[in-house]
Amino acid sequence: MTDPVTTPEPAEHQKIDTSVPHSARIWNYWLGGKDDYPVDEAAGDAYTDVFPGIVTIARSSRAFLRRNITYLVSEAGIRQFLDVGTGLPTAQNTHEVAQQIAPEARIVYVDNDPMVLGHARALLYSTREGATAYIDSDVTDPDRILAAAAKTLDFRRPTALILSNILGHVADHDQARSIVTRLMDALPSGSYLSINDGSRGVDPVFEQAQDAYNESGAVPYNLRTVEEITAFFDGLELVEPGVVSVTQWRPEPGATGADIIAEHGGLARKP
Repeated sequence: MTDPVTTPEPAEHQKIDTSVPHSARIWNYWLGGKDDYPVDEAAGDAYTDVFPGIVTIARSSRAFLRRNITYLVSEAGIRQFLDVGTGLPTAQNTHEVAQQIAPEARIVYVDNDPMVLGHARALLYSTREGATAYIDSDVTDPDRILAAAAKTLDFRRPTALILSNILGHVADHDQARSIVTRLMDALPSGSYLSINDGSRGVDPVFEQAQDAYNESGAVPYNLRTVEEITAFFDGLELVEPGVVSVTQWRPEPGATGADIIAEHGGLARKP
């Protein structure tokens, strides 16, 4: 185990390409962040011109993740988190939500964006009782992720694996499922898997905007059907209400009925 704050590993490719829009920076722009470049804002604005609802999807996705983490800490007793594809820091990052409830929580973030690495200090801020760390790695290299995360997390203890809006960057569905399986196989019984991704078959305007984005030269993000997203949880015990539109997953008490949006997710326990 490590000190409360772990220095990020050196990035292999630290140069930031500001000539091509990047999904992490565009997502941050839609969330109201400032860590982006004109090329990202232009791509984000072009997207919202076609589909303004993407801002709702981005913010609803973030709220879904916050509710997931709150459940995991408060009700499931989870104290370790492996957050793969974390993106740029915004409000209510995984460690902030978890450590506010359980200061001893330990979080490892994984991303391969050099701009995220540049903001790792914000991600690495931790309580004295807990720990945070950042790994420069790609979701397609689960063995490297696990080896590096083991320096901070004890994989003999239940751990929550978070894959929020990252599997869409893996075009081949079988490869994406293999990545999930490899990561979950390394975690013990009582661990959890949290996934949310953009969904196909719900909103044709969203699909049109996403298809156009994928053809723009930016790194593609592939929408999947609800059935394909649900398949990631095969062999696990889904927490109620299962895989649903993120607005429908355990909404805050008193929240009025939110619209179903083309972003689905769920949370499941490893038996």
